[in-house]
Amino acid sequence: MIKKILKPAVIKAAGNKPELIEEYFGNVNTQSKDISIAMLTCPQGWVEPAQKPDFTEYSIVFEGTLKVTTKDKVYEVKAGEAILVEKGEWVQNSTPYEGGAKYIAICIPAFSPELVNRD
Repeated sequence: MIKKILKPAVIKAAGNKPELIEEYFGNVNTQSKDISIAMLTCPQGWVEPAQKPDFTEYSIVFEGTLKVTTKDKVYEVKAGEAILVEKGEWVQNSTPYEGGAKYIAICIPAFSPELVNRD
């Protein structure tokens, strides 16, 4: 099967500031439970609720810096870099620096509110 995606679904986001989530593949746009692929555009000062998801997330940063905080360490993922957060890891993402960040998030299995386990 081949499926062309004409446009992403815009997903309402959790966090202290509006963030744009454009889902190309996943529960909303393609009814896929196996994988989600979305472009996230986050403004400076955005912070998402901490979570311990039941999915593995692969993120590739295209613009700005994504700050990823775990129980043990803080990572600053800059444009051109990527980060892998394994299923079950406590994590909180934010974009505290000027310009925010734009990145692609790939979740396996697909992101869903039932699997995110927010604090």
